[in-house]
Amino acid sequence: LARMFLPQIIGYGVLTLAVFKLIQRRASRKSIALNVAGPESDHWLKGNVESMFVDGFERCLEVAADYGGLSRMIMMCGLQDEWLYVSDPRVLHYILVKEQHIFEENDVFLFCNQLMFGEGLISTLGEQHRKQRKMLNPVFSTCNMRELLPITQTVSHHLRSVLVANLSDHTSVEFDVLPWLSRSALDCICEGMPGYHSNAIDTGNDNEYVEALRMLAPFISRTILFRRFVPMVMRYLSLYWRKKLVDLLTISWLPTQTMKDFRELHRIVEVMDSASRTIFQEKKAALDQPGSPIPSQSSWETRGKDIMSIMLKSNASSSEADRLSDAELLGQMNVMIFAGLETTTAAVGRALYMLAKHPHIQERLRAEINDAMAVYQFSDVHSHAEDNNGSVRLPYDALMSLPLLDAVVRETLRLYPSLPILLRRTTEATSLPLQFPVRSASGEEINAVPVAENQRIVMSILAANHNQAVWGKDASDWKPERWLNSSQGDTPGVKVGVRYTGVYSSMMTFLTGSRSCIGFKFAEMEIRIHWMMTGFFAPVIKPPAGDGKTPQLPLSMRLVRK
Repeated sequence: LARMFLPQIIGYGVLTLAVFKLIQRRASRKSIALNVAGPESDHWLKGNVESMFVDGFERCLEVAADYGGLSRMIMMCGLQDEWLYVSDPRVLHYILVKEQHIFEENDVFLFCNQLMFGEGLISTLGEQHRKQRKMLNPVFSTCNMRELLPITQTVSHHLRSVLVANLSDHTSVEFDVLPWLSRSALDCICEGMPGYHSNAIDTGNDNEYVEALRMLAPFISRTILFRRFVPMVMRYLSLYWRKKLVDLLTISWLPTQTMKDFRELHRIVEVMDSASRTIFQEKKAALDQPGSPIPSQSSWETRGKDIMSIMLKSNASSSEADRLSDAELLGQMNVMIFAGLETTTAAVGRALYMLAKHPHIQERLRAEINDAMAVYQFSDVHSHAEDNNGSVRLPYDALMSLPLLDAVVRETLRLYPSLPILLRRTTEATSLPLQFPVRSASGEEINAVPVAENQRIVMSILAANHNQAVWGKDASDWKPERWLNSSQGDTPGVKVGVRYTGVYSSMMTFLTGSRSCIGFKFAEMEIRIHWMMTGFFAPVIKPPAGDGKTPQLPLSMRLVRK
């Protein structure tokens, strides 16, 4: 210690105190054993965390199959840290709709989101969250989505041109599509949300802001070590000392790579904050002065139609009591860009992967789209619906009415939700009512589970969407045709009157209640490969062909016709 600089000693002391407080807080909880069965601890320290939530797709489904829709799991051994793992439809409805005021987002989630994105929907609670939701709900109306479709079509046609340029006329080519899906998703989100022309598909045009958006999610995953200490830092330190602490976290005794990742994440967040503030102010000034010139990075196509412009107009016309502050509006913009980018990339990538594995579905889908384009091309209403290459652009209603395309999207989102798990904590003691009975710790069948205040809960969207009691014996099979048969009275996801109350097709992919995904309508519009489950799903190449870590999605592609 004598050789350490004073700032390093202070930093070491602050971190030690944070660890001590964390352990003290866990150990001081009342030792209330959960009266519900669950798996034994997989590790003497890590409990069930690593086996279930670090690439634990099969393990998550296995636990739900073995113990039912509500079970106990051990997060941290030795700290009386038992969590509930939940996928039962009645329990999820109770948590997300009926008694949602009792179940809040956990502190780590809220404080980390507040630091990175500001005062958006995913970092607020209570009246502030309700106020934001009330103003934002009309923004994502079908009418507004219809106006944005041409923007996503422009980006998708640009992506098609890039892919075609890498293919030959006669032979199949193995091509990693993931970077291009990510870049095209970023262009769709930036054009559609803040009306910002990112032009990410043109790789030579990357600017600091675009690169920061692309790198944010990977560095959030790499710095998970720091998240658990964020609530304590936010509660006990002023803004001045928080900034000082960030400066002190360059000390040499911490793992070098960990500190590099933390510093890079801090830099990325600062770049995003600075750029998003500039975009927001330019957008606000342009709307306040309709005759003013469009900022250099704004999109001509989306002027006035993008989500941020609609939000600003809606906010300006709201009453004083309902109006959001600039900080809150800016927070919505940051949240929507981040959430939309990662989930859109994962969903489109998974859909392409499944179509590659099921070529007969791919052929049927291609025929459906070609037939619809042929019909529309010779109708009387397509005069302004072609791109520069003469390709027909289907209007919103025609696109949304394609049954097989709709079925492929629904089935992909059901089986592989972009966010497989979400967390909650109880603000008071309550009892969770079950749709399907589970076993108690002693093996008895029970229909409800009492829980204490501050109980942590893991909601498994993945297990809910694979629940055989609701979706049938083939719940884990990718079968788009299940949605086509619904017209015959067999509604997917409904068995003997039991269903999940999600906002999208009885599935829990976009949740339900006041914390459901507000942009799900925008999202809907938009063999050696292993899909790793962390915060999001990401495709990687298993060794020895790949390193098992770097996200990649190589697909064998060829031109169907010139």
